[in-house]
Amino acid sequence: MAQDLTLARPVTGTATPVSPGPRRRPRRWLTGTLKALAGLFFVVLALFPLAWMVIAGFKTKTEVVRTPFQFFPQVWNVDNYTQILADPTFLRSLGITGFGAVLFTLLSLTVNSMAAYAFARLEFQLKRTLWVVVITTMFIPGMTILLTSFIMVTKLHMLDTLAVLVLPGAAAAIHVFFIRQFYLNIPRSLEEAALIDGCGRWGVYLRIFLPMSKAPFVVVGVTSFLTFWNSYVWPIMTITSPELYQIQQYLASFRSERSSELGMLMAGSALAAAPVVLVFLVFQRQIIANIKMAGLK
Repeated sequence: MAQDLTLARPVTGTATPVSPGPRRRPRRWLTGTLKALAGLFFVVLALFPLAWMVIAGFKTKTEVVRTPFQFFPQVWNVDNYTQILADPTFLRSLGITGFGAVLFTLLSLTVNSMAAYAFARLEFQLKRTLWVVVITTMFIPGMTILLTSFIMVTKLHMLDTLAVLVLPGAAAAIHVFFIRQFYLNIPRSLEEAALIDGCGRWGVYLRIFLPMSKAPFVVVGVTSFLTFWNSYVWPIMTITSPELYQIQQYLASFRSERSSELGMLMAGSALAAAPVVLVFLVFQRQIIANIKMAGLK
């Protein structure tokens, strides 16, 4: 009996929970604080150029390049913003760039989603070979085909038109690949049920795949919009008419012709960056969610 009691004592002693020592709490608090400070540092580092550009628009000509460096102006002046907004060429460049970006985005979503559906669901001759050709174009730098692209659009008489900005880059292999990967995860049972009900391939694409394509469309649409808005080299090569100047093209010509008015240049650059920031703020949650989803898949 005594032996049973002696054996039972250590068993009950080991069953008591051991509370974690108080030393771990300061470590966790210190780790969380360091992570927050590191995140804040990188946020400030990333937003500093944008904030300086916006604030530089309120400075005079001499204050922008003043030595020593001064972040805030001595007197806040809105003349640079009012003058650049009064320039009809700047407003026309904003308008034509915005219209072209929306048109380019819609065309990009249409072309790339249809190609993605064809490679994901349809069976046709030389499908694998064509898919390899499409994927290979992802590894060709855009700068290497600028000259051949320019020769082609010249022979097609597309120079100085909005079409030369919208049509050549609408089809992108990376977008076809991204949307195709999403389409491959759509259950085939939905497609088969629609085909049994008498829906054709075109109807399946319009009624099943398109309504379910919000996730990849957000990423592809935002990417296409930003690509068109920030394009500079291609408009410089193909557009010479001031009526079709893109916003980056206008800012480049403004800098070369009126290099002394840096305050107005900073104001125009800040206004040109506003749509990009606005688009990202509106769709940031969807973009982050889709990137996480793509990473899990």
